[in-house]
Amino acid sequence: MGAPKRDDVCEKDIVGLKYFDKILSMLDVLRDVGTERDRAGNRNLHMDEYCALILLYLFNPIVTSLRAMQQASELKNVQKKLACSRSSLGSLSESVAVFDPKRIKPIIEELGRKLQPINRNDLFKDVSGKKMTLVDGSIVKVLPWLSQAMLQKSSDKNTIRMHTFFEVDKYVPSDIVVTGASGRGEDDERAVTEKHLEANRVYVMDRGYAKFTLFNAIVVKESSYVCRIRDNSRYGVETSRELTSEDVDAGVLSDEIVCIGEGRNKGERPDHPIRIVTVLTTPHPRRGGKRKSDQTGGPPSDGKLRIATDMLDPPAHVISEIYRRRWQIETFFRFLKHLLGCRHLISTQQNGIEIQLYMAIIACMLISLWTGRKPTKRTYEMVCHFFTGWASEEELLAHIEKLQPNEG
Repeated sequence: MGAPKRDDVCEKDIVGLKYFDKILSMLDVLRDVGTERDRAGNRNLHMDEYCALILLYLFNPIVTSLRAMQQASELKNVQKKLACSRSSLGSLSESVAVFDPKRIKPIIEELGRKLQPINRNDLFKDVSGKKMTLVDGSIVKVLPWLSQAMLQKSSDKNTIRMHTFFEVDKYVPSDIVVTGASGRGEDDERAVTEKHLEANRVYVMDRGYAKFTLFNAIVVKESSYVCRIRDNSRYGVETSRELTSEDVDAGVLSDEIVCIGEGRNKGERPDHPIRIVTVLTTPHPRRGGKRKSDQTGGPPSDGKLRIATDMLDPPAHVISEIYRRRWQIETFFRFLKHLLGCRHLISTQQNGIEIQLYMAIIACMLISLWTGRKPTKRTYEMVCHFFTGWASEEELLAHIEKLQPNEG
């Protein structure tokens, strides 16, 4: 038996659109994007309207597909509140080809300036002045797995990689760069990161990003890095630094200035002092067996985290804690895919994919601006209940009032 047919989207399913008023006024600058060749004025769907409908898709669980977005665009309440007109399925599918996703970035930057830090920790005062930025990538399928299997295409052709730069203090990404999922050439995660470096940041990365040319580029950009290196990395110890009681309590085993990269070409060596903080962790051996089901997830670990950094002043336990913040970007990926619906991309075109992901960043920022708290599953669910009419405005505000301040 097939899945039951979903009911059509109707007026009673969509409420609370007044909360979009401020962001809609910011989207006005997108009105003329892609209309350069439309001298006759025949374009029915504009970029600001498309982005507004994407926001509706992200916040309303009734709107679950491109067809549902099209149905919503026929509703008078949606047309009035989102200042959009009725759109055909073909327009929603094809118009993204002429929309420039990069025009959304200034809007993200403007919203980012309005966000107050909600995840600040006094432990990191020694790195104040630099924005702690987590860097990682996650793969998303463009086509449903069933279609992929039927077409018998390579998984690389049906997936994209989201290279994400996530600000810890504001608990939102500052940027998401979309590339192919191959991880080769220009799609390599280290190459993408180097291309999008900014000044005055502390980039926190896992061992897949450990590359001296990237470390050098970060330092040249007047930023810093905290990056786990591989267990089998070879280096000579130049200076051993004495551990404090706080370091020992945090599981720090050693704090050393090292000589690393000997034997490499001059351009591939570090051009600055490198410090390695070694921290005790749970050993993670890989089991034998050829099948993936016989193996544990992720690379094996010998029970020691080796964390490289160019920062020489912060205490070792602070460097350790900075690296431990990496788990926050994994939490964000789950939020993005499973709650905001980005596990399913409603467009297979590069422009459409980027627009959906940039609007997902805006959705996270809106939740933070509305609540003064980081986006969480429960808060997002309550917002969705409100936008579908299941929760009243008073109940939503009562939920926000009960939220505890975020701990750093």
